[in-house]
Amino acid sequence: MQAVSSIPNRDLRDEIKAYWSLRAETFDTQPGHEIFSDEERAAWHALLRKHLGQGEGRAALDLACGTAVVSHLLDDLGFKVTGLDWAEPMLERARAKAKARGREIRFLLGDAERTMESDDTYDVITNRHLVWTLVDPLACFREWHRVLKAGGKVLIVDGDFVNTSMLTRMMKRFTAWASRIGLAKDALHGAPNSEMAATHSSILSRVHFSNGAHAHAVADLLREAGFSKVTIDQDMGAIHRAQRKNFSFFKGLERATQHRYAICAEK
Repeated sequence: MQAVSSIPNRDLRDEIKAYWSLRAETFDTQPGHEIFSDEERAAWHALLRKHLGQGEGRAALDLACGTAVVSHLLDDLGFKVTGLDWAEPMLERARAKAKARGREIRFLLGDAERTMESDDTYDVITNRHLVWTLVDPLACFREWHRVLKAGGKVLIVDGDFVNTSMLTRMMKRFTAWASRIGLAKDALHGAPNSEMAATHSSILSRVHFSNGAHAHAVADLLREAGFSKVTIDQDMGAIHRAQRKNFSFFKGLERATQHRYAICAEK
């Protein structure tokens, strides 16, 4: 059997797709994915308005949309939203959720790195927790630049989950300890079992940002891809405070101490 570390990039991409297809079943049960309070929803709305403004019918492409959590936030603000994901099980849940809520969101099966969308189509591109998974982020950012209209903006929400602080590592150990004695159920990156958590760690070790997706490294690649007015926003406190109420105690503290950020860039 071929060693995991020597799997070609095309196979790694297939593995990432398969992983998130399996995660679809429990995705909306997990804090940090779905939104469980009006307080958190308001905090997300504030972040989106801060960088993108009100929708006013502008076209938004939500990449790696999953079950469409961010797509719904954009729809709340008046954007005309297209959600794109390459995991059909995610899209099945996204479509069902939109239908149940009476939302007119278009969903496409596709690859965030090769969207197949036309040039100069969208006013806004969003993605959350996608960039850390990318095999070739520079090519991907160039693709996003291509499909944006002039003056359009991309908003990335992500984090460096590799280069953690001493405090974050301490909180992670406390979360693992709490899990062992039955006081926490969220020690495995949101994965439903240890096998899936191991797959998550294996993927993280082989993607482009295997040494960590630090905000400045992502911003530099955005500039190289042709974007301008690149802004790094690390003021995620309101979102983290709202999410903390649905995490175990130490997991909430671990999340709040991680290097998480939003990056907005303009074409």
